[in-house]
Amino acid sequence: MSRQYDIIIVGAGAAGVFAAYELAKSHTRASVLMLERGRPLEERVCPIKSGRVRSCIKCDPCHIMNGYGGAGALSDGKYNITTKFGGDLHRYVGVEYAMELMEYVDSVLCAFGGAEAKLYSTGTGDLKTKLLRHNLYLLDAKVRHLGTDRNVDILRRIYDETKDRVDIRFGENVADIDRLPQGGFCVHTAGGESFTCQDLLLTGGRSGSRWIAGICEKFGIPTQSNRVDIGVRVELPAEVFKEITDEVYESKIVYKTDKYNDMVRTFCMNPYGEVVSENTNGIVTVNGHSYADPALHTENTNFALLVSNRLTEPFTDSNGYGEHIARLSNMLGGGVLLQRFGDLVKGRRSSPRRMEKCFTRPTLDATPGDLSLVIPKRQLDSIIEMIYALDKIAPGTANEDTLLYGVEVKFYNSRVDVDENLMTCVPDLYAVGDGSGVTHSLSQASASGVHIARRLAAKYAG
Repeated sequence: MSRQYDIIIVGAGAAGVFAAYELAKSHTRASVLMLERGRPLEERVCPIKSGRVRSCIKCDPCHIMNGYGGAGALSDGKYNITTKFGGDLHRYVGVEYAMELMEYVDSVLCAFGGAEAKLYSTGTGDLKTKLLRHNLYLLDAKVRHLGTDRNVDILRRIYDETKDRVDIRFGENVADIDRLPQGGFCVHTAGGESFTCQDLLLTGGRSGSRWIAGICEKFGIPTQSNRVDIGVRVELPAEVFKEITDEVYESKIVYKTDKYNDMVRTFCMNPYGEVVSENTNGIVTVNGHSYADPALHTENTNFALLVSNRLTEPFTDSNGYGEHIARLSNMLGGGVLLQRFGDLVKGRRSSPRRMEKCFTRPTLDATPGDLSLVIPKRQLDSIIEMIYALDKIAPGTANEDTLLYGVEVKFYNSRVDVDENLMTCVPDLYAVGDGSGVTHSLSQASASGVHIARRLAAKYAG
């Protein structure tokens, strides 16, 4: 027998967490179930972080990417309040309402302990002018940096506030979904259980991209190929970027290369942070974290340099292209590759002997190697040109001992065709958050969850 609910949320990432919280807060009469393939917060421990292993062993599911809070839970907790980047939610709900939703998300985070975290802004100071003098562009945003440690504490409090009103089940892989003849859906788990509902929210994030694509294909929901960003994670002494990070913390800097006219951007800047590996669909890539607690700070700052790739006919599988490049890195390095910038520009691999002489101490145990054997020449040329451009405003960026980890790939789910309520062409089936391809950030994904929860709360008010 199937257990019946009014609303089922598949995925406990940022969108799912805030959808569940908002439904619980609304005191709607609707019964709500959340299904998540990962583990609760207290069980989300990466074996590398625990010291049991030195490199990624490809846990299934990856504890960094899956579990309560999604990939954002163990990130450094940066919430960018802006419509300039991080997704296109504003194209569906309007700029004013999108900003209102993100401000509301920020207020919730502050209410659960985020108020201690500083709210930075790129709208003050002369950094933008300084960048423009060197053909670099700073995107406008307000940034609330929670830190990985504080971010987890906040999510734990949100969970405690939600769990008595929403049934939350972990370790549940959703194997299939059927449309019921009378309307609504039947959700089947890999464990053999079934649940029915009237309204179904697909809130799987980037790690659920293949699964969501399969659901869309089954129901004939149109999708559009999205871009994929390919690049490296840069690590250097924190003093190099201190002037910038002290002012704005997270600086989204965009550069248009002279050689190819390609767009390169900084992403996910982590002052005094650490580089980490993550497992997406069995592929090991890199990311970065930073903490609120000064006792957990390192001597380095890390950030990504990404080149956007939007492929056209006849090949449109952008994610497949990114996965192929990442697999090459895994093949050569057994996981993540590491190279000194000086070795890269001189056309030689970074050997263990050369790394012993490196003044910048890596925060991730990666394999010294040659990124030019992995990253295509066009993207690599653009990254090198961007590093030299950044060196003009942050001298030391192009030092020989600047470290490059590869590869960093940002997979974007195919954009699901949804309306202003984020509902697909199948009535009562919603694609929400990063899994929809509409949002690409914690702020916008969380905001999209609030948006649909308010709609459903109104629907079930009676």
